[in-house]
Amino acid sequence: MTFSVLLHDPVTGETGAAVASKFLAVGALVLHARADSGAVATQALVNVSFGPDGLRLLREGLPADQVVARLVAGDPSPERRQLAVLGLDGRAAAYTGAGCMATAQHTTGAGFAAAGNVLAGPEVVDALAATLGAHAPGTPVARTVLAALRAGETAGGDRRGRQSAAVLVVRTGGGYGGSTDRVVDLRVDDHEDPLRELGRLLDLHAELFDRPDEADLMPLSGELRGQVAALLATVAEEPFDAGDDDELWAALDAWAGRENLEERLVRPMNVDPVLVAVLRRCADATGAASGRPAAPG
Repeated sequence: MTFSVLLHDPVTGETGAAVASKFLAVGALVLHARADSGAVATQALVNVSFGPDGLRLLREGLPADQVVARLVAGDPSPERRQLAVLGLDGRAAAYTGAGCMATAQHTTGAGFAAAGNVLAGPEVVDALAATLGAHAPGTPVARTVLAALRAGETAGGDRRGRQSAAVLVVRTGGGYGGSTDRVVDLRVDDHEDPLRELGRLLDLHAELFDRPDEADLMPLSGELRGQVAALLATVAEEPFDAGDDDELWAALDAWAGRENLEERLVRPMNVDPVLVAVLRRCADATGAASGRPAAPG
């Protein structure tokens, strides 16, 4: 009823998992990952305990193939289970029970695993694996696993149709504020086109929560300072002295907090292009709503 992928990037340290299915809220059952362990996808007639138990075994040092063997051996109905496990060393293992609904298959490679059941055909898992195998180390895992799901859907996907999808990516200190490991945790639980909606959510997540590269930061000075000050004057809730650095930064910080963009303020009096673009968009929308002309460019 499901096709899923696991991927580890040794450059960024990200471990990701993604799933799509004709099943309500599939991500709540199938995907499990921890930055100190690895990732597990448990599906077919789901044994949800494979998720936390598999992560625990990985954390204890068992390689992926032994984790799979241990979980399957202790299960009362292994013939109806499908399972994929990926360790932080990039080694993966998977299992497909003989009683899973056809087409059901899996494959593994260096740093990835892919599996599916009730598929349109074997070409679905082939498409998943081809996309995962082409992942460029150092690039966002979330983008690759979503691309893999799209490739699987294009190849036929779940032969019953589509309903839900999810992406989960972990990295030590990679979560909001650096206090958790959840880089991305997005679910589309019931939608006519879940992968399209998941892509929209991932774009929005990146805009709001990706931390800028230091190389992209621009000093808030000169012409840029004037532009930002003019834009802020349109959206700020309180008046501020645009000539005062502290007041200007405080106004920008307050606006960013209201728009959930605080993760993009990484160095005082420096901004990144995405933040400025969103500020302009908000200022233009505010001006349009009030009948004022768009803010100057």
